[in-house]
Amino acid sequence: MNNTTPAKQRLFRAAAVTMVLGLGLVTAPAYAAQNNPEPLAVTTPSRSETLSARQQAIPLIASFVAASDMPKLNAALHAGLDSDLTVSEAKEILVHLYAYAGFPRSLNALGELLKVVDARKQRGIQDAPGREPSRTIPTGDELLAVGTANQTKISGGPVKNTVTDFAPAINQFLQTHLFGDIFERDNLDWQSRELATVGALAATPGVESQLRSHMAASMRTGLTAAQLRQLVAVLAERGDATAAQRADVALTQALAAASR
Repeated sequence: MNNTTPAKQRLFRAAAVTMVLGLGLVTAPAYAAQNNPEPLAVTTPSRSETLSARQQAIPLIASFVAASDMPKLNAALHAGLDSDLTVSEAKEILVHLYAYAGFPRSLNALGELLKVVDARKQRGIQDAPGREPSRTIPTGDELLAVGTANQTKISGGPVKNTVTDFAPAINQFLQTHLFGDIFERDNLDWQSRELATVGALAATPGVESQLRSHMAASMRTGLTAAQLRQLVAVLAERGDATAAQRADVALTQALAAASR
């Protein structure tokens, strides 16, 4: 349930208006085609208008990874495991985040998860181990084809913009590694990957364009606007207020762009 107070709602709306006026024409999302992007509704709708306890834990974990806040990450990992995240899913979230928060933060977070799992075992808590990826990741041209298809689906259209024209290698890395090697690992669903990405980007200053892009991508994976508003409220109530404000502005702009 979204428990954001009226005062917080007014704060978020004011922040959104200020940001939109300051930006004027917003820049193109990092992973979306600049011309004629497809509508947001390109996947099966979500089954629920609310985030489960497990889903609520994911952006909080990700935001603390991006902020390198180990004490809060420790508590969020405990809460996530208590909310039915498996150990495999928790590990995969932290591995996934290296693409958005960097290897050092990802490695530090994995070390923190190891401490949490060991501490819980000593207390007699047997967390569900979960499963490893069930399929072999393709290589070579097949990996490029699969990754490009994943990128296109998540982005709403083929990715081609001035940055990828200027540096084609970055898009090849996105297609083969991020959307190929990482997104093809099926021990974590795409909605969970986007919840983690949004949480990490919301906690990172200066990446508002990418955050807005991933708000739209989240809806393409089947998350609803109501669920993403709840994500904002979770960050505001249990995470960082500044991260929540960034997330709120990004969601407002993604929804406005989708309605045009």
